[in-house]
Amino acid sequence: MKTAEEIWKAMVNGEVYDANHPELIRRLKETREKLWEFNSLRPSQSEKKKAILHELLGGHGESFRINQPFRCDYGSNIFIGENFFANFNLTVLDEAEVRIGDNVFIGPNVSIYTACHPLDAETRNKVVEWAEPVTIGNSVWIGGSATILPGVTIGDNVVIGAGSVVTKDIPDNVVVGGNPARIIKKL
Repeated sequence: MKTAEEIWKAMVNGEVYDANHPELIRRLKETREKLWEFNSLRPSQSEKKKAILHELLGGHGESFRINQPFRCDYGSNIFIGENFFANFNLTVLDEAEVRIGDNVFIGPNVSIYTACHPLDAETRNKVVEWAEPVTIGNSVWIGGSATILPGVTIGDNVVIGAGSVVTKDIPDNVVVGGNPARIIKKL
């Protein structure tokens, strides 16, 4: 069995790994405890909420807000820039890094995934996975209920329409929408 450090490195680096490794389960439980506390705080407890997010996230700008409830797997693989806002029910499966630029606004019920699973049922049932990072540029607006899939890079000055499923990289200065998301217009 791989050591705690080896399994973490394999996961973050996109290698196939055992998702049931005791170290990963321990970290997931630790994150769930922090999220339970964050999501249970009163709306007026802004400083306490920020303190929990500061401890949980891999990095963040000075000005940011994530509305409750918020869900993630580890938190430490999430890096958000300056002037970040996420509305209710943001879900981030951050087995790989999720890097989000400055001036990003995320609507309610948005999901960002990095975790990948084998298509073959026999292999999938062995609880092995791999992860692919997600990168979101600066000045991006992601509409409500959009889903960003593993390995996607979104450029700067992009608008993603509500309900879109982003399966491929998105260039700078465009509006995209649909399932799968496609360019609707250039900005």
